[in-house]
Amino acid sequence: MKDLYRKGLYLEYFTVGYNIVEAAVSIGFGALAGSIALIGFGMDSVVESLSGLVLVWRLKKHGKISREREERVERRAMRFVALTFFILGAYVLYEAVEKLVCRAEPEASLPGIIIAIVSLVVMPILAWMKKDTGERIGSKALVADSKETLACAFLSLALLLGLGLNYLFGFWQADPIAGMVIVLFLLHEGYEVWEEAGEEEDGAETGGDR
Repeated sequence: MKDLYRKGLYLEYFTVGYNIVEAAVSIGFGALAGSIALIGFGMDSVVESLSGLVLVWRLKKHGKISREREERVERRAMRFVALTFFILGAYVLYEAVEKLVCRAEPEASLPGIIIAIVSLVVMPILAWMKKDTGERIGSKALVADSKETLACAFLSLALLLGLGLNYLFGFWQADPIAGMVIVLFLLHEGYEVWEEAGEEEDGAETGGDR
């Protein structure tokens, strides 16, 4: 079991490191190309890093505190992960609406397309590993974080479609439309995680009253 917790911790270290690099590269190339899509994708990576840091904090608590306190830390981590879903969803929605209203067309960017493809390959694998590890150690916070990592893969697809369709056919609206669909996914998952944390808290209080 200790090895599984260590694996989960390493996965989160990788998540934080990868997303910091991805954020810097995406925001940098986005600024150079004047691409709101790329800059928005970079901001998503910043939020993903935040979620990863929350899980690092939670996993490092294992074995150092009582079981009851560890369960409280788990619920708190779930709340934090849910909040990052809401923050990311609000940001993506804002960017999508702004693009449509202001007709901010994402420019063709080969680096952006490469970043999206790499993320589209890496993120689903990372999400599956987090989900598998989280289920095996019974960490719902880690499972919840795996969903956010999967959301990053969907955002990568939206970025790829947006930049690709704009480059090939001049259909720039594809990017903000895809972004709005992803917002629904993010808000739904955030709500579910928040509610699940609440149920866990109610269950703990009920158990404590017995």
